[in-house]
Amino acid sequence: MTTKALDTALAYHRAWTAHDFERAMTHVAEDVVCDAPAGRIEGAAAFRDFMGPFTRLVTGSTLIAAFGDDRTALLMYDTRTVPVDHAPGSECVTVHDGLITHIRIVFDRAPFDAARQAALAPGQR
Repeated sequence: MTTKALDTALAYHRAWTAHDFERAMTHVAEDVVCDAPAGRIEGAAAFRDFMGPFTRLVTGSTLIAAFGDDRTALLMYDTRTVPVDHAPGSECVTVHDGLITHIRIVFDRAPFDAARQAALAPGQR
């Protein structure tokens, strides 16, 4: 069963994980607010600058679970990226008039930290 918010969240997720970030952004409101581990991001342009580079690193994604109602949806997924094989994350989105107005992103930074550490020369660690 799908609902309005879940449909929007899934369309957004399918687009960015398929390397079509422009299509993904058609599901995002101009005044979107994103709360992510890096802090609060406000507005579509700032969100594009934050999320766009990550989507270019994605080599695949597995949707683990998706739930929602007419206003809110929650997706949990595991992405494969250039630097790490498993990057679990989740997004809780609020949708108004068919657009994502708020998105809270939670992801495990540990795999990325470990990959950065491993890439350092032994004397830099």
